[in-house]
Amino acid sequence: MRGKTAEDLELLELLDPVAEAAGYEIVRLRLMGGTETRRLQIMAERAIDGDMVVEDCARLSRALSEVLDAADPISGEYTLEVSSPGVDRPLTRLKDFAAYEGHEVKLELDRLAEGRKRFRGRLACVEDQQVGLDLEGEEETAMVPFDWIVEAKLVLTDELMKRGAQVRAARLASDQQHTPE
Repeated sequence: MRGKTAEDLELLELLDPVAEAAGYEIVRLRLMGGTETRRLQIMAERAIDGDMVVEDCARLSRALSEVLDAADPISGEYTLEVSSPGVDRPLTRLKDFAAYEGHEVKLELDRLAEGRKRFRGRLACVEDQQVGLDLEGEEETAMVPFDWIVEAKLVLTDELMKRGAQVRAARLASDQQHTPE
């Protein structure tokens, strides 16, 4: 899920170590566009706290650009975009699902389950490489194998916005404590 195509996965192999060395984790990578001008979109976050501010995006972009320029793995012209996953972020790793337990999510599977591929519900748990989803009108938690999920995204709700505001407030308070006067 962090990459969709074989080319995306090759780029992840090249860029993951660079991001990790700089203190970041790549949440998702997508190389988009045709053969003319393409766009390499990378969503990342700090490994230590999951945060990502503008300065982090610039720092990671510089580190990735050095390797991309040297290795030249993308044919033709492209633009590199490094960003935060945002509040209504994609969930691409099991740890993402665990971190957002209790929040509403949309999932798309690579196969039919209960006669459909798309589900929306509340994240209940992560157990044994499976994601638990509480679906409206269902009494039991639906357990979905992580390997079946091709796309997952948090649903923008008041609850999620409140969590985002609390995280930003905590970051600002922390920044103020560490700023010399």
